[in-house]
Amino acid sequence: MSSAGVGPILCFATQGHEHIEGERIRALLEPLDPSSFTFERSGKLGSARRLMRAIEAQRPALVVMEGTGTAGGLTLIAMNARHGIPFVVSSGDAVGPFLHLHSPLVGALGDVYERLLMRRCAGFIGWTPYLVGRAMTLGAPRGMTAAGWTRGQARDGARERVREQLGIPADSLVVGLAGSLHWNDRVEYGYGAELVRAIGMVERRDVAVCIVGDGSGRARLEAMAGEDLGSRVFMPGRVAPEEVPDYLAALDIGTLSQSVDGVGAFRYTTKLSEYLAAGLPVITTEIPLAYDLDEGYMWRLPGRAPWSATHVDALARLLADVSAEEVQARREAIARRHGDPFDRDAQQQRACAFVTDLLADLARG
Repeated sequence: MSSAGVGPILCFATQGHEHIEGERIRALLEPLDPSSFTFERSGKLGSARRLMRAIEAQRPALVVMEGTGTAGGLTLIAMNARHGIPFVVSSGDAVGPFLHLHSPLVGALGDVYERLLMRRCAGFIGWTPYLVGRAMTLGAPRGMTAAGWTRGQARDGARERVREQLGIPADSLVVGLAGSLHWNDRVEYGYGAELVRAIGMVERRDVAVCIVGDGSGRARLEAMAGEDLGSRVFMPGRVAPEEVPDYLAALDIGTLSQSVDGVGAFRYTTKLSEYLAAGLPVITTEIPLAYDLDEGYMWRLPGRAPWSATHVDALARLLADVSAEEVQARREAIARRHGDPFDRDAQQQRACAFVTDLLADLARG
C-alpha cells in the first residue's frame, strides 16, 4: 500500500521523534509511506513554528499527530482553520482529567482544549476503545482503536542474569513494574509507591518488589523502603529500552495500578502489552480493562486509586498469601488467551484502512 493512492500524509509525535510514541505512529502508518516531521519536545515553540512552515510548504492531504500536546495541537487547529488541512489525533490519555490532577485551573483549560481538538479533527485513533468513545462524544467525527505493542523479547538467560545482578534470590517471588517514576505532590504518589508501602506490611521474606525506572519519585520510594531497600525492595533505576524485556523476565507478577477515574479508567498503558509478552500475570485495579481483557491472568484489587489505603491493604494481603502455584496457573491462562489486542500487524492494517477511508470520504466532500 502506498500513500500515492491516498495523497501525501505527514505524521509526528508531540513527545518527540525518537520517543516510543514517535516510533508507534510511524509504524502504524508505514504502508502508506508518510513523511515524518521531527518534533522536538524540548523546544516545543520552535517545533510548532517549523511544523507550521512544513505544513504550509507541503500542503499534505492529512496530518497525523501522536499525542495531544498543545504546541502540536494548536498548530494543527490553526492550519485547519487557515488552509483547511485535515488532521487525525492519536492518543493514549484523556487530556482534561489528566491535567486536573495537577491543577483545577489547568484542568479546566485542558477540558476546553481537548473539546476543541476533538471537534476540529477529522478522526481519532485511541489506544483504547474507551478513549475512542470519549473522543467521539467530545466531537471527533470518526475513530478506531490501536492499542500498541511490545517492542522486544527477553534474551536467553535474562531472568537468572538480572536477578544475580540485583541480588534477588533465585527462589523469591518478585512483583514489580517498569515505568517513569514521576511524583505527584497533590496525591503524594508515584508508580511503585503502593508496592513499597505494601511490602512493608508483609512478614514473609520470600516475596520481593522490583521497580524499574527513574524520575522525581525514585528518591522518595527509596526513602520509603528504608531497610527493605536492597533486600526486599530493588530499584535498578532507568534501563535502556532494549533491556526492559530482560528486567521483566526477572519478575513473576507485573503491576498496572491505575486510578479508577477519568485518568486511569481510560487507559491500557504501554506496559500491559509488555507484561503479557513476558508471560506476567497482572495486578491491577477495578478499571474497565481488568474486566474486558482478563482471561484468568489478572488480580483486580479494590480501591479507587493505587494510593488509597484500601488498595494498599489489599495488595499487602495478596503479597502475604500468593503462592508460586497460583502465579503459574495465571501464567498458563496468558498462554491460553484467545484475543490479542496488541498484535502489531493487525493494528497497522486497521490504521491504514482507517486513514485511507477517511481520505476517500474527505475527497468526496
